[in-house]
Amino acid sequence: MGKSKTKATWAEAKKRCRLNQQDIQMAKELGMTPKSLIKNIPAPKEQWKAPVKVWVRDLYEDKFGEVLK
Repeated sequence: MGKSKTKATWAEAKKRCRLNQQDIQMAKELGMTPKSLIKNIPAPKEQWKAPVKVWVRDLYEDKFGEVLK
């Protein structure tokens, strides 16, 4: 996979999951891929599921003890 294709997939995940650059950085540090972020977008019937932005921040805080500012 080329570098430009990787950047394009991260850009798509950023747009579809409504993430900012800090959220992307946290996801990368957690070892997530753009595909895994997109797959975890909650469906309308999944009211119990947190948005991807909140989910990534919760996982990051659990693992590292703080959220990037």
